[in-house]
Amino acid sequence: MSSRSALGTCIARSASPYIPPHTTASTLLSRNSKYKKGRAPEHRLATTAPSLHPFILGTHRFYGFCGTSRSDLTSGSRHTEQLPLSDAQKGTIYALSTPPGKAGVAVIRVSGPDALEVWRRVVQTRHEGKGKARESGPDPWNMHRCRIVNPGTQEVLDDGLAVFFKGPRSFTTEDVLELHVHSGRAIISSVLNAIACLPFCRPAERGEFTRRAFEGGRLDLTQVEGLRDLIDAETDTQRKLALRTAEGATRARLEKLRNDIIQCMALVEALIDFGEGEDIEEGVYEQARDRVQKLRDTISHHLSDNRRGEILRSGVRLAIFGPPNAGKSSLLNFLAQRDAAIVTPIPGTTRDILELSLDIGGLPVIVADTAGLRITDDVVEKIGVERARQLVESSDVSLCVLPAPEVLKVSKRGDWELQLPPLLAPLVTKDTLILLNKSDLIQTTTKLSMNATWRASLTTGEGTAEFMKGFAEVLQQRYNMMGEDALYVEEPLITHARHRAHLEDALQFLDAFLETPPEDVVLAAEELRYAAQAIGKISGLIDVEDILDAVFRDFCIGK
Repeated sequence: MSSRSALGTCIARSASPYIPPHTTASTLLSRNSKYKKGRAPEHRLATTAPSLHPFILGTHRFYGFCGTSRSDLTSGSRHTEQLPLSDAQKGTIYALSTPPGKAGVAVIRVSGPDALEVWRRVVQTRHEGKGKARESGPDPWNMHRCRIVNPGTQEVLDDGLAVFFKGPRSFTTEDVLELHVHSGRAIISSVLNAIACLPFCRPAERGEFTRRAFEGGRLDLTQVEGLRDLIDAETDTQRKLALRTAEGATRARLEKLRNDIIQCMALVEALIDFGEGEDIEEGVYEQARDRVQKLRDTISHHLSDNRRGEILRSGVRLAIFGPPNAGKSSLLNFLAQRDAAIVTPIPGTTRDILELSLDIGGLPVIVADTAGLRITDDVVEKIGVERARQLVESSDVSLCVLPAPEVLKVSKRGDWELQLPPLLAPLVTKDTLILLNKSDLIQTTTKLSMNATWRASLTTGEGTAEFMKGFAEVLQQRYNMMGEDALYVEEPLITHARHRAHLEDALQFLDAFLETPPEDVVLAAEELRYAAQAIGKISGLIDVEDILDAVFRDFCIGK
């Protein structure tokens, strides 16, 4: 037993990990203690009586009795088997980063410690040498004309381009290889299958490239969300807002809030350590309270933005409502520039909610056509009418379409006045937009004194241009989007629901600090610490695993 080497310690496992050659048991245990939760291969020291256990040496597993020495392993009497690598041990990932289908170029991305080895086995350039010259690797950050080959058969799969990004100067902060090939189903499939043949590579999970960029410090969580929003942007306003977030504008503003809270906390903790007197000037606690009050007002201002940032990111929800046969479905078709809804002269044609996503004045608008509001005995239509009421009450903007000949009446003074049907009156507020359709059926040029009210004929097109211009201006004014630079001047801080939740938590902690008397200075400092942590969770400075999973699962595979 005294001649046993360090490797002689018996190591048993439930899965089959890859252990590099010349790894001792003590080295294995020290490495195992550093693995992240859920990603470590399971090892344990054998402490039972002598029995048949597996030994791990290099990429092989040897079976022998506990305490077997290195020399025993070299004898031919022991059984050996090749160990496959588990997904947790494959640190290099790959995926198609462009949409699948026929196109000019497809980009396949590889990231991880063995990205350079993938280059050596899959990429062949004309000017690349052999032996040591090839082992030195490519010139990083430069595009190379190359042939993509199968590493097993050396069959040429495609003629394309390749670029190698040397970490940490890459998107993921790791070594990254990008293969630019022709975008055809057979080509993409053959290249991905060729990379899959390499034992140290595995397919990437959803958002894993971006998650590695986050874990490597390239992006914070708000920038990750901005990048996702930039990919999903459908209007110019969404693009501008997402681009600013991805560039770090939100990160800088949140970091300033957090640093200001930390500075207030430093003042309070100075009182804990020294107290007011010779070392600390008087009025420090009051100074901290004044700063916290300003921070509290700033956060409260961001929270009272009527969800402008979330609405701009996800879209303005617009509900079109009115009586039957007023022209609601005709308006939806006009906005969509196609026959999206069925239009008939029969009342009650529309019975359910029909939604479309449109770009109106540069703003993303989710337009919903609803059932005509009326009293009916039809069971199905009753359900549609009730759904229409609920949608109008919950929408961001409501547009009431009314037939002009039925609601415009001449007053005693000789002016035209609007008379709403009793069933619609409770749903029309001061913020409701009104379109008087079928204006070609009445003879009047008198302008209405009501704000946000237009007259038009969706049948003849009369007045529709003025309606669209005025409608877009109202939306831009409501969401502070007037002018080219409005987005950058009044940029919303909150663009996701989780931002709002964490800021509300921070506001509660700041309020608790302001309510804490000076005698309880220790508790006051703790409230500030909680407030700083709440803001840190927005940018990911405070690691919360469930938040990270929720953010990255919405990405595509190649991002």
